[in-house]
Amino acid sequence: MNHHFPFSASAWRPSRRAILQAGLLGSATGGQVVQAVSGVAGGAAGFGSAKRCLLLFMWGGPSQLDTFDLKPHAPREVRGEFAGIDTAVPGMQICEHFRRLAPLTELVTLIRSMTHDDPAHLSSAHTTLTGQLPPVNKSDDEPPSRRDSPHLGSLAAQFLKSSGGLPPAVSMPWHTLHPAAPGGTAPGQTAGWLGPVADPLLVTGNPAVPGWSVPVFQLADGVSVTRLDQRRGLLRSLDAVRRELESPVDRMLSDQQSAAFNLLGSTALHAAFDLQSESADTRERYGMNIHGQCVLLARRLLERGVPFVSVNWHNDGQNFWDTHGNNFQRLRDSLIPPADQALAAVLQDLRDSGLLEDTLVVWTGEFGRRPQITAANAGREHHPWCYSSLVAGGGVRRGSVYGASDQIAAFPRENPVSPRDLGASIMHALGIPSESTLNDNTGRPHVLYGGRPVSGLFGGT
Repeated sequence: MNHHFPFSASAWRPSRRAILQAGLLGSATGGQVVQAVSGVAGGAAGFGSAKRCLLLFMWGGPSQLDTFDLKPHAPREVRGEFAGIDTAVPGMQICEHFRRLAPLTELVTLIRSMTHDDPAHLSSAHTTLTGQLPPVNKSDDEPPSRRDSPHLGSLAAQFLKSSGGLPPAVSMPWHTLHPAAPGGTAPGQTAGWLGPVADPLLVTGNPAVPGWSVPVFQLADGVSVTRLDQRRGLLRSLDAVRRELESPVDRMLSDQQSAAFNLLGSTALHAAFDLQSESADTRERYGMNIHGQCVLLARRLLERGVPFVSVNWHNDGQNFWDTHGNNFQRLRDSLIPPADQALAAVLQDLRDSGLLEDTLVVWTGEFGRRPQITAANAGREHHPWCYSSLVAGGGVRRGSVYGASDQIAAFPRENPVSPRDLGASIMHALGIPSESTLNDNTGRPHVLYGGRPVSGLFGGT
């Protein structure tokens, strides 16, 4: 079900299938037609303010009451165990365990009015990651298919070009799945109806492990880049003769093979994924764990010209942010510390390098948690009707809160924002016009915006 490049520290010999996979990545914008580009005017607040995007997807559904929307005056069975702490923004408090983020909140906007009505992990993940409702809504039974809407990274790749031979969209470290969901893997993580040619590059494994590398970019033993170029030259000579006899499908495969060679032999690509070139202090600052190192790797890819990078919360073997039980222990000990550390580090680095000005950072889950704590196991159940997200950079207002929830964070009190609106806001910031359409492989056009950009997120401070 997952089309990915499994982790291995050993040498890897490219197979024909792997060559074709890499070729698909190298031609991710081929064959798609932009039918209309007359949408949002360039003067609209925030339009085109971002050149790249980092999407941090907190799979499982973080509790709004225990992260960014604490309710200290709510009843005990709602407010929970955590205290709020002051931040760099007067009047803005967040959970005491986001201690690294607290002094950096002047860089971010908290959205405290996220809302929808889908309590299922899989279908709500599709909506969050694509900005569109899934083929089957409110369902944990429906697996991914090519009927799904394209991941936001796949859409961005049709409009924003990568540089240095790098892929236009990357996801890591896995395609999220839920062991309790009959459908397994969440839909919305591929290019869907755009076809596999536009799938984001999925980089799996744990970058914190010594010797980690991306297997699909490893050459077979004894094959140097020079020797790879020689083989490519021979193939070009043969192709010149063969193309006269080829069908259009054969020619497409030849083009994909050429793109694969470009990826496999790209020194820029290998350099971008080389975490060993980072100092030990930098790696420790992000956290020597899978999430921290994925976020560090994401920063490197953004710096080097990849327009869209997604980091999914990893397979931690403990149901991720889906804290039906031991909510407070899990958040305090396992979830918030690495999330806080990595988020603070990447915001600080992007700010210091100047890239935050045109890099959109989005931190969100697929829904929130029920305000009432389950007394039997100190858990919180699914609650899509109100939750929180964080956005920063790329034209977003700084040091602000957008929207508000009611007294127990059960429902939005003002300025509700749906995940489709958040998806539209991402596309808006990246300069994708609202009336643009893309064709699927049957020639059918699809509208890209499933919601409306939230103008209040952009402009000013």
